[in-house]
Amino acid sequence: MTEATATEIGSAADFLLLDEELTDEELTLRDRVRDFGRREIAPVIDEHWERAEFPETILPSLADLGVVGGFIPGHGCPGLSRRTAGIVAREMGRADGSVNTFLGVHSNLCMGSIYMLGNREQHERWLPSMARLERTGAFALTEPAHGSDSVSLETSARREGDTWVLDGHKRWIGNGHAADVVVVYARDEADGQVKAFVVERQDDGTWPSGYRPEVITGKIGKRAINQADIVLDGLRVPTENRLEHCESFAGVNRVLAATRGGASWEAVGHGMAAFEIATRYAAEREQFGGPIGGYQLIQEQLATMLSDLTSMQLMCLRMADLAEQERLTGAMASLVKMTTSRRALSMCRTARDILAGNGLLLENEIGRHLTDMEVVSTYEGTDSMQALIVGREITGISAFTRLRR
Repeated sequence: MTEATATEIGSAADFLLLDEELTDEELTLRDRVRDFGRREIAPVIDEHWERAEFPETILPSLADLGVVGGFIPGHGCPGLSRRTAGIVAREMGRADGSVNTFLGVHSNLCMGSIYMLGNREQHERWLPSMARLERTGAFALTEPAHGSDSVSLETSARREGDTWVLDGHKRWIGNGHAADVVVVYARDEADGQVKAFVVERQDDGTWPSGYRPEVITGKIGKRAINQADIVLDGLRVPTENRLEHCESFAGVNRVLAATRGGASWEAVGHGMAAFEIATRYAAEREQFGGPIGGYQLIQEQLATMLSDLTSMQLMCLRMADLAEQERLTGAMASLVKMTTSRRALSMCRTARDILAGNGLLLENEIGRHLTDMEVVSTYEGTDSMQALIVGREITGISAFTRLRR
């Protein structure tokens, strides 16, 4: 394929010329992250995905990219707007979902928790080194019995002198086995409220007694970022490691609200990749005497993919604008997440179909995006959960609780 043709395909993914509305600064950021994906991620991601290992060699370049710390101002962080943060997630997802998940967990959820719920001393203790990726982070909220119903978390915390003792079980914790800093949410036995605690690796690189992480194996998606199953058994955390401004689950909600929309932007990135892979293949693959892009069925599939992609792009841009104006509601974000995840997953499936048997090969990329989108459709709330949130907004009736006679 010629460079001109590749450029044309990339331009087609922005069919309504939406990137023309971006500022020069936003375009520069887009191109910088996009180049990082091509230069640093693309050459190594397949082998790491297949081995289920994170490509740690990219961390120095990722630190230099100027995006670590996301929306946080100061402390070496970039203070991104909702739209620029979305562009980063989109371009990272377009390159690889595992790397995007690592960045989102580290920057938005872990560092975001420390920034929003910690005091000034805690900011200075952890954020600068994390912004430089000298230490990596994790966010431990989800439990085996509490995924969508995270507000019901059962991990407990009790105060004993100058320490807190944590007992419980966390699961699906991205980077939870390898991080240096883990924000753990637990319920205070004294008042029943959720508090946040920072667990740190010890100076010798080992975990403190009572923190037992184990990598979850056998995943079919996001294979290049490991999730951990973590048992907390009498884990002692110093009082100075309790994030001062988290007094209830409302603190968790503040962090989740600040990072809301990241999965939707990532879905757009996967959709862009799927469209570009399918379009390129349709131009190159010849069957029955000509390129398959000349057949009506393929053209209809590509047109539908582009329609879905464009609507996703428009929804995410509007979501970012509403968030900047502090007018974005939870139901609005749910509608965007539900729509983008469904359409991006459909696009990836269509692209895999266009590539036929070749779509099953890791070297052709679409299989990685397809299975990663299966994960995106699940985290930050499954499509079904998002639909119930929107349905509650439409009808005024909650379907989360079963009615009893």
